[in-house]
Amino acid sequence: MDGGGVLWWVAGGLVAVSLTVAVVLVVKLVRARRLLASTGVPMSAKVLFWASIAYLISPVDLLPDPVLLDDVGLLLVALRTLHKAVRQAPR
Repeated sequence: MDGGGVLWWVAGGLVAVSLTVAVVLVVKLVRARRLLASTGVPMSAKVLFWASIAYLISPVDLLPDPVLLDDVGLLLVALRTLHKAVRQAPR
């Protein structure tokens, strides 16, 4: 196998891993949607949740679509913010 073939395999592997991580994060965000109904969660956390979903499916990206680092990063921030808001919400 020549150097170009190896490069394609590595690039394909990176794309597959980033897609897998993005799918796992979207599933976690969808499962967290019940938290959106909580009255103690601030609107900013709810807006960030929906903005991260919109950014993921948007054709406009900071990085090209095969590189999902920006999408995954925003999903991680949204999920972390949502869970932090729930923990801090008055019960």
